[in-house]
Amino acid sequence: QVQLVESGGGLVQAGGSLRLSCAASGRTFGSYAMGWFRQAPGKEREFVAAISRSGVSTYYADSVKDRFTISRNNIKNTVYLQMNTLKPEDTAVYYCAADTSLGILSRRREEYDYWGQGTQVTVSS
Repeated sequence: QVQLVESGGGLVQAGGSLRLSCAASGRTFGSYAMGWFRQAPGKEREFVAAISRSGVSTYYADSVKDRFTISRNNIKNTVYLQMNTLKPEDTAVYYCAADTSLGILSRRREEYDYWGQGTQVTVSS
């Protein structure tokens, strides 16, 4: 079992920055990959970024590449999403998720076994 709790969301102006955190507990944190997803009102949940167990490999959606950075601290059992140059279209509930399958990094929601409760990010224009 893995428990995930996100924090760090809020209201920010366009062009600003936020850093989301996701604290994990349960299984050994370094034994599974992590991902961030987001869901805007009326839209499906979409992939944002993923990071491998060691943190060496990362994977981003085209829409956030060069603006967002995913990282993890396996001592603190936490994954982060640094979001820069935020745009109104980044407004969504952001979820972290754990993939315990030991497979390659995935953008597919179905590959992720455990999910946090989400944190709201609102970007004003």
